[in-house]
Amino acid sequence: MDYLEIQKEIRRQFAQAVRETFAVEVAELALGIPPSLDLGEVSIAACFELAKMLRRPPRKIAEELRARLLPFPGVERVSVAAGGYVNFHLDRAALARALSALRRGGSRTPQPTGAVPPGLVSPDKILVEHTSINPNKAAHIGHLRNAVLGDTFARLLAARGARVEVQNYIDNTGVQVADVIVGFLWLENKTPAEVRQLIEDPSGRFDYHCWDLYARVFQWYESEPAAIAHRAVTLKAIEEGHGETAEMAERVSTAIVERHLETMRRVNVEYDLLAQESEILRLDFWAAAFKLMKNKNAIRFEESGKNQSCWVLPAEAGLPAQAGMAAGDGADEEGEEAKVLVRSNGTVTYVGKDIAYHLWKFGLLGKDFGYRRFHQYPRGRTAWRTTVSGDREAPSFGGVRTAYAVIDARQSYVQSVVAAAFRALGFADQAAHLHHFAYEVVGLTPACAEELGIELTPEDRGRSYVEVSGRKGLGIKADDLIDRLIEKALEEVRARQLTEDPAEQAESARIIAVGALRYFLLKFSRRAIIAFDFKEALAFEGETGPYLQYTVVRARNIFRKYQESRPDFHAETLDEQLSAADLKEAFAGEAGRDFWGLVFLSSQVESVAEQAIASEEPAVVAKFAFRLAQAFNNFYHHHHILSEPDPARQVFLLYLVHLVERSLMQTLELLGIEVPERM
Repeated sequence: MDYLEIQKEIRRQFAQAVRETFAVEVAELALGIPPSLDLGEVSIAACFELAKMLRRPPRKIAEELRARLLPFPGVERVSVAAGGYVNFHLDRAALARALSALRRGGSRTPQPTGAVPPGLVSPDKILVEHTSINPNKAAHIGHLRNAVLGDTFARLLAARGARVEVQNYIDNTGVQVADVIVGFLWLENKTPAEVRQLIEDPSGRFDYHCWDLYARVFQWYESEPAAIAHRAVTLKAIEEGHGETAEMAERVSTAIVERHLETMRRVNVEYDLLAQESEILRLDFWAAAFKLMKNKNAIRFEESGKNQSCWVLPAEAGLPAQAGMAAGDGADEEGEEAKVLVRSNGTVTYVGKDIAYHLWKFGLLGKDFGYRRFHQYPRGRTAWRTTVSGDREAPSFGGVRTAYAVIDARQSYVQSVVAAAFRALGFADQAAHLHHFAYEVVGLTPACAEELGIELTPEDRGRSYVEVSGRKGLGIKADDLIDRLIEKALEEVRARQLTEDPAEQAESARIIAVGALRYFLLKFSRRAIIAFDFKEALAFEGETGPYLQYTVVRARNIFRKYQESRPDFHAETLDEQLSAADLKEAFAGEAGRDFWGLVFLSSQVESVAEQAIASEEPAVVAKFAFRLAQAFNNFYHHHHILSEPDPARQVFLLYLVHLVERSLMQTLELLGIEVPERM
C-alpha cells in the first residue's frame, strides 16, 4: 500500500470509527503532517471539531477513537498528541517497499489523450482546452504560459488515471484574423496568390511577418479612424466563408496554426484536436445553440435601448457585475447588465460562439464536427482538425463530463457569461463541471526586455516588469525567446566541457533551455503576474529547472560510476538485497531520521499530484520537485556513497538514491521537463 492509498484508507477508517463510536458523520477529513516525523507521518485534527458537537474534551475523543483504528495496513501504531491530534505512525519498511515497487520499471508518465474509436463517447473523459492563440501572428511568451500550464495540468490528470482530451481552440474567423487580412489587402495590396507565395517562401517566417503587419494595421486605424470600416466588411466575408477574402483568411490562419504547433512542440506541448471556429459557424453550431436558448427563454431580443435589435443574455441569468464593459456589451434602459450574443447586424459575438462550443463539449448540442488529420507528432500522436465533413475512421471527441478552459484572467467575465448561459438553459450540473482555469499575464524584466532588443523608456526601466502587447508590436516572440535560451544554455554546456560532440551539446542545451522555461512558468501560482528573466531561469543553483535536472544527473552519475566496477549492477534490484528488518533498522532512531525523511518525501509524488489537481495549481508540483531536489542534495553532501566502506550500508545508500531519482524523474515528467545525459 503506497502513501496515497494509506491516506485514503486513514480517511475511510477514521470516519467509520467516528460513526461507530459516536453515531455522527464527519465531513471531508483534512490530513496533515506532524511537525516532527517522530510524532508520526499523518495527523488528523478532527477531534477538535467533534468536541464542539459532542461537548467532550478533544483528547478524550481522540483516545477513544485510537483504540478502534488498529490493526491498519501500512500503519505500525496510532498515538494521541497535544490536546487531541490523532497521529498515525507508518510502517516505514513497508512504505519503502511499496515505493520501490511503484517506481520499478521506470517512471513514464502517461501522455494525455482522449481519442477513442469512432462512435464512442466517454462521459468520464476530461477535456482540457489550452493555448487557443488567435491564428494571426507568431506566438509570444504569454501564450507559452497558457500552453505550459494547460499541458502540465493535462499530464497531472492523465497520471492519476483520467482519460484526457487536449483541445486547442482556433479562432480562425475572428477580428484578429480579419485585421491581418485587412493589412494584406489594404496596406500591402497583396493578391491571394502573392500571400500564398509569402507563406511558401522558405527564406522568411510568415508568422513573424504577420506579427509586424498586425501592429501596423492598428497604427493605421489610429492614424486614419475611417480605415477601421474595412474590418467589418472583411469579418463578414470571412464568417460567410466564400470569396477570395475568405480563401485568403483560411490560408493565412492555417499557415499560422502550423507554425504555432511547431513552436509549442519545442516546449513539449501536443494536442489531440484543433477545434476551429469556422466549423462552428458552417455546421450551424451557433444556430442550434441559438434555437435552444430561444426555446428555453434563456435570451431576449432588445426592442430599444443601447442594445436595440441585439439578442442578449439578460442580467437575471445570473451575470456578475462588471465595471467598464465594452461597447455593445453594456446595460439596457433599466440598467440591467446584459451580454450581447448576436449584434444588431446579425453577426455572432465571440461569447455566442463560445457558448455553442462549450455545449458541444458536453454533448448538449445534438451536433458534431467532421474530423481530419492535421499533424503527426514524432511519437505517434495525431492532432486532428475539425472540418465540415471528415474521415470515417476519425476518433470521437467531446461528450465529456468535465471541461477545463485555460484562458487568462482578463477573460473571466466572458467565461462567467458562458456558465450563466448553461444555468439559464437548465444545465446547472454541467456549469458546475465547467472550469475556467485562469492565469495572470507574463511579462519581461526590464533587463530581459532590453537584452532582447526592446526599446524602453526611463519609466519602463523602473517598472518591475514590461507587459507585452501584440497590437503595439511590443513583446517577445516565443521562438525568439526559446532560441535565446538555447544559446545561453549552449554557452554553459560548452563552458563545462562535458562533451565535445556538437550534436550532444546542442541536444543538452535544448533540454536545459526548455526545462528552464517550463519550470519558470510553473513555479509561480497561476494567479501571480510574473516577469521572465534569463539569468534567474537558467541558473544552475536555486529554484530553477536546471537545478532539478542537475539533481537527477547527479544521482545517475552515482550509478554510472558505481557500475564501472560492477557491470552487472542494476539499480532496480537493490531492494532485493535489503530485507524488511534491514530497512526497519536503517530507519530507526536518530541516525535513521534523515534517511526516513528522504524516503517519506519521495513517497508523496502521487499525493502532491492529487493536491495540484484539486487546487487547480500546477505550482504545487513544481514546489514539491524543488523540495525533493534540495533534500537529495543535502543527503548527497552528507554521505560519501561511492567511498562508503561498509558494503551493506553502501547498498542501502544506493537504494535511497534510486528511490529519490525515480520520484524526482516522475515529478519532472509531470512538469513536462526532460533531463539531459550530462550537466
